[in-house]
Amino acid sequence: MSDWALVTGASRGIGREIALKLAADGWSVAVNYASSAARADAVVAEIESSGGRAVALQADVSDPDAVSSLFAAIADELGPLSVLVNNAGITDDGLLLRMRIEQWDNVLNTNLRSVFLCTKAALRPMLRARSGRIINISSVSGLSGNPGQGNYAAAKAGIIGLTKSVAQEVGSRGITVNSVAPGFIRTEMTEALGDTVTDAAVQQTALRRLGMPEEVASVVGYLASDGASYITGQTIVVDGGLTL
Repeated sequence: MSDWALVTGASRGIGREIALKLAADGWSVAVNYASSAARADAVVAEIESSGGRAVALQADVSDPDAVSSLFAAIADELGPLSVLVNNAGITDDGLLLRMRIEQWDNVLNTNLRSVFLCTKAALRPMLRARSGRIINISSVSGLSGNPGQGNYAAAKAGIIGLTKSVAQEVGSRGITVNSVAPGFIRTEMTEALGDTVTDAAVQQTALRRLGMPEEVASVVGYLASDGASYITGQTIVVDGGLTL
């Protein structure tokens, strides 16, 4: 398999595991990062040490000019882009009455605007090729909300709506568009919340444990595969039963 997969925000956490999974499945992987160059290089090195092909590409995917440059570099220097995984995301929590406009804008731009920009850029070559996979990382917060995360939940819910709309627009050209909604996954982001919050989340989860980034990555790997060719417009929840 010589075509490329682009994973945004792939230097750590879930994005890192998605990049590793896609590489293990035979894709060449473009590891996008915003500022963590050393971590992105480490992901590339791990993929290459296992016999895969990867490259690290810096870009703020919430910036239109940066996205244009990113996709131009992929087209000119790498080759056909067959898979796009929109994973880049941040949190900046706060109760709505106290939330600053900057908090709202930063989270919506990074988590939702980036999906719009990258999807639009990826679709042009995919439409010409009449094939492609777009996989958007949402969250259970986008399904059920979460106190103190109005900005994050709105962005993640927006991803689900965008996924369904774009899937209907491009399905006739052989392109599938799906989203994955992780629950409480063990990453640096969740570890920073502390034991009290983590223990409470575990007790609300049917499987009584946190998920692992690899468990989200395996679903992304499936959606990128030929086996998922008749799945589009869907949101697959990976939350251990948190939202039951």
